[in-house]
Amino acid sequence: MVKGNAKHSAQSGVVPPPRIEYLRVQNYRALCDVEFRNITPLMVLLGPNGSGKSTVFDVFNFLSECFQHGLRYAWDRRGRARELKTRGQDGPIVIEIKYREQPGTPIITYHLSINEGSRGPIVIEEWLQWRRGQYGKPFRFLDYREGQGSAVSGDMPDEQDERVKTPLRSADLVAVNTLGQFAEHPRVAALREFITGWYVSYLSIEDTRGQPEAGPQERLSKTGDNLPNVIQYLKEQHPDRLDGIFKTLRQRVPRLEAVEAEPMQDGRLLLQIKDAPFDRPVMSRYISDGTLKMLSYLVVLMDPQPPQFIGIEEPENFLHPRLLPELAEECRAASERSQLVVTTHSPFFLNGMRSDEVRVIYRDENGYSQVQRVSDIHGIREFVEAGASIGHLWMEGHLGIGDPLVNAGGPTNKGKK
Repeated sequence: MVKGNAKHSAQSGVVPPPRIEYLRVQNYRALCDVEFRNITPLMVLLGPNGSGKSTVFDVFNFLSECFQHGLRYAWDRRGRARELKTRGQDGPIVIEIKYREQPGTPIITYHLSINEGSRGPIVIEEWLQWRRGQYGKPFRFLDYREGQGSAVSGDMPDEQDERVKTPLRSADLVAVNTLGQFAEHPRVAALREFITGWYVSYLSIEDTRGQPEAGPQERLSKTGDNLPNVIQYLKEQHPDRLDGIFKTLRQRVPRLEAVEAEPMQDGRLLLQIKDAPFDRPVMSRYISDGTLKMLSYLVVLMDPQPPQFIGIEEPENFLHPRLLPELAEECRAASERSQLVVTTHSPFFLNGMRSDEVRVIYRDENGYSQVQRVSDIHGIREFVEAGASIGHLWMEGHLGIGDPLVNAGGPTNKGKK
């Protein structure tokens, strides 16, 4: 099935999105020093409550907010260093990602190190690095410290190219976000565009029931409060895609017939759903939580121009368990055009995942988060080859980690090699 989707993607001319292959986080709340290697296009985070899943999720949201609203905004709304930095650690917060802009292109490393000064956050160190050619040396084509630094321009920056010093206005500015607005830095601009366009969902069912001012909007907000506006946009600009969303939704929700975003006399939009065989539609305030949540996810996952990165936290909330394997398949299909990170507690959702796509997060004896890929746990490959599903293995205790009732979710002898 995955191969078929990939073949269809290639035939339809879909351009593969940038792919993050590595993430390292230091001193970010419970993430004292955590690495994610060989990240897949669809990555699922599993673990007990309080293990650090939501913190990993928030790292992506933090980066996105730094690029969309500025470092100071993202820093202050999380309680600044007092609440952000790992307890007992004095070093800066470090976030490092390795990604490819396209398949076969060089890996680019982005390193961001942040600490707090007397007047707020400071970018201690920020650099972009890549290796030109198979045997080339790593070369930093952007290098900044506390607002001072330089960058090499051009589409394929090289060590022999001219390095231009461009001081920033203040030390709390992110250099990639600033220089990425200029055409002479296309590699920097590509990273800026990538991160700025990330969609990290904090969907609120109550917000989706609202009645926003009329007007089409292309992208669902993080809370989903503009769902009627996105339905209006799809109806006007992409009716075929909207029909596809409704067709999929009707397969999941019995008796659903139509979804409409109707303008009201006061200029607001009213989301309504019509059930067969009734003549009158039902207003959004009376629609089931599960129907609204499934509709919201399908709007994101089946977007005509989807975000290049999508984060979804605990999609199982409000959804019937039988719908979760179906949602897992929708996520897999969407990973052809976007990179997805999903947190979950649901074995039904996990049953649709491969062992290399699932990472278990747990707290060690020092209280810091650790991570292990399920495919690296002893015995799991053999179980999967014999036909077992990840969700069933987890519920039966075969993972050895991730069980909040056993060793606080940490490793046991069963989970160690």
